[in-house]
Amino acid sequence: MDLKKHNQPISHCGDCKIGVLVIHGITSTTSSMKYLAEKFVEAGFHVELPSLPGHGTVWQELNKVSYQDWLETLENSLAKLQERSKHIFVCGLSLGGALALRLAQLHPEISGLILINHACKFTHPKFWFVPLMRNFIPSTPAVASDIKDPNEKEIAYTRTPTNAVYQMLLMLKEVRRNLPETKQPVIMFKSREDHLVPIISTTYTMKNIGSLQKELIWLENSYHVATIDYQKDFLAEKSIEFIKKNVK
Repeated sequence: MDLKKHNQPISHCGDCKIGVLVIHGITSTTSSMKYLAEKFVEAGFHVELPSLPGHGTVWQELNKVSYQDWLETLENSLAKLQERSKHIFVCGLSLGGALALRLAQLHPEISGLILINHACKFTHPKFWFVPLMRNFIPSTPAVASDIKDPNEKEIAYTRTPTNAVYQMLLMLKEVRRNLPETKQPVIMFKSREDHLVPIISTTYTMKNIGSLQKELIWLENSYHVATIDYQKDFLAEKSIEFIKKNVK
């Protein structure tokens, strides 16, 4: 499969003062967030959906990047939105949600966060071995396409690069350390049945984030990649509602 064809960035100029930065997950492509990004476009928002470094080519390329590379790309997209938006929201799925949190910690001027089955905390013992394992096992089986709807498929790598997972875990330490100082309004969506990111990622964030305005919405009919699952329209509707509510 030609991943590059399914990994096209979106850069859209809207007709209001609201911008949304949309971030995909690890090993995935922009196609996993395209539907939601297009709903933001329909709402009139400025939208940036970049491809994270190391994605959309071959999985070996993802082992060559650091989480700072991901953040640098997002900083560039944020700068584009800042040129044409007064209010900027960041929306991310999985790793994308973790990156959204880190970006908000670095930029308190961000207006709000939309986190979808975001990564924050993993407790399974297998993650203890990632720092060592990455040195001699370059990849593990794929984590993509955890979707309840049998008619949908996530376009992503067929392997999970171990150094990329290590980079994610390094960044998550920074995210957790700075959660109490993260003050932006936040809405979190969490699938009751998510086979990749544990519920504790969301409940830990909900408990420790410094936001005065925080809401958790449980998704009862979606798996991990909720942005292309049965409740994608519900997710889009609630996200747009949250954005409009937090624009003063």
